[in-house]
Amino acid sequence: MEIFLQPDTWVALLTLTFLEIVLGIDNIIFISLVAGKVPEESQKKARVGGLSIALIMRILLLLSITWIIGLTKPVLTVADFELSWRDIILIAGGIFLLVKSTLEIHHKVEGQHEESQNGKRTKKTISFSSAILQIVLLDLVFSFDSILTAVGLTDQIILMVIAVVVAIIVMMIFAKPVGEFVNNHPTIQILALSFLILIGVMLIVEGAHYHVPKGYIYFAVFFSLAIEMLNMRYRKKNV
Repeated sequence: MEIFLQPDTWVALLTLTFLEIVLGIDNIIFISLVAGKVPEESQKKARVGGLSIALIMRILLLLSITWIIGLTKPVLTVADFELSWRDIILIAGGIFLLVKSTLEIHHKVEGQHEESQNGKRTKKTISFSSAILQIVLLDLVFSFDSILTAVGLTDQIILMVIAVVVAIIVMMIFAKPVGEFVNNHPTIQILALSFLILIGVMLIVEGAHYHVPKGYIYFAVFFSLAIEMLNMRYRKKNV
């Protein structure tokens, strides 16, 4: 515990916590979109369950840090191009995000709904287990990204665990309002899905050994969100 008496420790902890929260934004968006597709009475359980699984998964990965570092070693070579398990996981996760987000955008643009028994149009829902499975799969990919970021900033496991726990708690607090806001505004849903497509492309590019500064991506997303907020305010004033 003597490390907490050093100023550098607190700087590293604050920096790491901030980065973990920022890296969790895409996770919150995905969980909000998936949880919004389950029956209303199960949405809270899907959000909390998904984030709880993310927390457990990240702590277990942190405790297996030697194994994580080993995943960056090449295991497959294709025409002089080396791939590690980390690369394979990132590429697979990116493809999953691309397919999932593209299908969701297609469904929303085409207006595909299910007809209820009384003739009213209702949105399609998925089962709770299906939502949790999708959340776990993406949590695995985002967890690797999060853990590798932590490893690059500090070698103190205790700092990594604290940062991850604080980030997940913040995500749990904001998951409901973010989810409700996203699901209540169709244009924000499309923007969020487009963001996930961008993240999917970034994961594939990262898996192909091309580093893309995340700051550019997050700036583009927040700029688009700010423009959409102005549009929403304009439409509200002119209704």
